[in-house]
Amino acid sequence: MARLAREGNADVVAQALQASRRDTLATFALYEQALPGLDVPRRGELNPPLWELGHIGWFQEYWLVRNPLRGHGAAADPDAPRGRPLRPDADALYNSSRVPHDSRWSLPLPDAQRTRDELVRQLDSTLALLGGVDAGDDDSLYFYRLALLHEDMHHEAALYMAQSLGIAIDDPRWQATALPAPPPPIRLPAGRWKLGSEARRGFAFDNELAAHEVEVSASAIDAQAVRWAEYLPFVEAGGYGDARWWNDAGQRWLAEHHVAAPRYLRQIDGTWQHWRHGRWLALDLAEAACHLTQHEALAWCRWAGRRLPGEAEWERAALTRPEAFRWGDVWEWTASPFQPFPGFAAHPYRDYSAPWFDGRPVLRGASFMTQPRLRHPRYRNYFPAFRNDVPAGFRTCAP
Repeated sequence: MARLAREGNADVVAQALQASRRDTLATFALYEQALPGLDVPRRGELNPPLWELGHIGWFQEYWLVRNPLRGHGAAADPDAPRGRPLRPDADALYNSSRVPHDSRWSLPLPDAQRTRDELVRQLDSTLALLGGVDAGDDDSLYFYRLALLHEDMHHEAALYMAQSLGIAIDDPRWQATALPAPPPPIRLPAGRWKLGSEARRGFAFDNELAAHEVEVSASAIDAQAVRWAEYLPFVEAGGYGDARWWNDAGQRWLAEHHVAAPRYLRQIDGTWQHWRHGRWLALDLAEAACHLTQHEALAWCRWAGRRLPGEAEWERAALTRPEAFRWGDVWEWTASPFQPFPGFAAHPYRDYSAPWFDGRPVLRGASFMTQPRLRHPRYRNYFPAFRNDVPAGFRTCAP
């Protein structure tokens, strides 16, 4: 699926855009049912659902219908004058580069039905344009693929925002699954690895480029993510109260948030329960440990005598040992900072990568909430180390 999203022709992209929109609207409908007035708390990890919905349509229209250089692909001038939007005040409402996060709760947004109507018209215009595109030309398809994957990212954000708000998501596609008992680690010799995406064919995000060789030490990397069955003994042994296992940033996070256990978990009469679908359910210990900060991942590693992999280690294992390396259960924290690869050049959507080269860690893989189209072994995700609303966990390497 990810390869088709990045390399498929115009017909494939058109079908994917329509499928993505169906999921966007279906998940939004769950918000409407669960939240009278679509009100959500003003928190840094949330956005008003109406703003999210309108932003998705705005983004697609801004980079496609309104973009006179859409056929130039990654070489397009991002500041080229735009055509008029469907909604005259769209830029003032939905441009995430210019609309401060906290102001989004007080914007005069159109209501849900009007927003949906505008999304229909925006998508129709996109598909009409796409019908005239050279079916296999990567430059001509670049912004269509970008808009598709952007919408898929926002869909995943809607799912983990629903988890935070206690909204039930019953679609079986977006449920965690049990993992087997940990298989033997994957042993890889020292060697050189070409890290990142090639720019030869299809779509790549700017932060994946340019592919370059790096030296990778010999390693023994876990074949799958750490499960609750392996993680919770650390909690039960008092790990959250033992400063030996936490680095300085982790200790500050613990003190600030008064954390004694992973987010969404509680223990009643010796039994662990998980907050999911708006209620407390028995925790399946075979599921990947999830909604963990990087601080928690690092503390567990120190307690267990392990370490997080670097992103080159992760990528090499995923691509050279696909039969043994299971991924896609949770986003996986790595030890690598999110930074540009040598030769980095920002693509037209300037705010996608460059503003976030601030030392935050890279996450690799995908989660059970990720659209299959977005699950690519070279995709680099990135969040601050303190985020635990994201469905993230980790795997480890021998020290």
